[in-house]
Amino acid sequence: MKKILYPRKEEWAEILRRPTLTTEALHDTVKEVLDTVKAEGDKAVMDYEERFDKVKLDSLKVTEAEIAEAEKDVPIELKAAIMLAQKNIHAFHASQRFEGKKVQTIPGVTCWQKAVAIEKVGLYVPGGTAPLFSTVLMLATPAQIAGCKEIVLCTPPDREGKVHPAILYAARLAGVNRIFKVGGVQAIAAMAYGTESVPKVYKIFGPGNQYVTAAKQQVSLRDVAIDMPAGPSEVEVLADETADPVFVAADLLSQAEHGVDSQAMLVTDSERLMKEVEYEVQRQLALLPRWEIAEKSLANSRLVLVKDMDEAIALTNEYAPEHLIIETKDYRELAERIVNAGSVFLGPLTPESAGDYASGTNHTLPTNGYAKAYSGVNLDSFVRKITFQEITHDGIQTIGPAIEVMAANEQLGAHKNAVSVRLKTIRK
Repeated sequence: MKKILYPRKEEWAEILRRPTLTTEALHDTVKEVLDTVKAEGDKAVMDYEERFDKVKLDSLKVTEAEIAEAEKDVPIELKAAIMLAQKNIHAFHASQRFEGKKVQTIPGVTCWQKAVAIEKVGLYVPGGTAPLFSTVLMLATPAQIAGCKEIVLCTPPDREGKVHPAILYAARLAGVNRIFKVGGVQAIAAMAYGTESVPKVYKIFGPGNQYVTAAKQQVSLRDVAIDMPAGPSEVEVLADETADPVFVAADLLSQAEHGVDSQAMLVTDSERLMKEVEYEVQRQLALLPRWEIAEKSLANSRLVLVKDMDEAIALTNEYAPEHLIIETKDYRELAERIVNAGSVFLGPLTPESAGDYASGTNHTLPTNGYAKAYSGVNLDSFVRKITFQEITHDGIQTIGPAIEVMAANEQLGAHKNAVSVRLKTIRK
């Protein structure tokens, strides 16, 4: 990890730079896959599965028999853990249900909203270096609560044409309707355009590598909505002299093992803590099964020493981390000053791993600084708000003249007339 001591504000932009590959460089490759799947459907998807995932498939759909077999293969302790996590995720997201109320803006004019589920949603769950069954829970559970009629999941199979049993178990538990053995750009294309097997959806959710991110961005321009822009995962630990360096190092490494392009950052006003964390990172790194991935990720990572917590907060809000862990004496007070972050973890006993798996909050979060403008996935992500309004005899007489004046001044005569004809009828 690179050490940075007392950086000047003009250096912040360089310090906070993410290790992202620009998706523009992938545009032509991704577009070719998207166009081919759009034109050729299942055949193109299977060809790309053979080319990219090294598996020859006879069918894309996961069968009921495969799901039943997977349930037998998941160890009982993992089933119990998945069920606990799903219960907490369900409880947290169910609490977000929208309760619309009718508002009389003036006498005779009533307005209200209704939340309506997106009918067809597509969930992408990466295979890559780890089976992310936790992502299945994070995406399918709120979709089920929202009332989405069709919940489609795509995930890459292994070279034997099988999906990891825990992914299938989590999918069934969380209410997924249909599961397909498709990964990468071809999965995004299949859900965006529809194929003979994979239905077209209205919105696509889920993380992925740079190619998947580029594909989501391209299809979102005209074909389908997406959850949010995304990039490699990241964490910042904000800590003072009271923090336990063992905990801090473990938190940094838990993020670093996600992938070689992940980023972990410590921001502290304690030089002693920074030195101890630096030592602990190296000690713990050697014990990790995924140490090679974490080691490469640490090359993108930073240990930043600032003069005080005011500067630490300012730097944090500028960085807008996906995950922010606050391990300070006054963590609750500091948390009130955070305005840019995806998800915040408070105190020494709240690791990021809790949010990744089982505390109940969603782990699908804005990265690459998008936390300045985007929320993480939540129940609202799976619904639309439709507005309604009703105007009575008294109401149109009250607001009608104002509408006429405004429409006339915008030179929209038909708008004015739509009110005028009603007022004339009422006044007869």
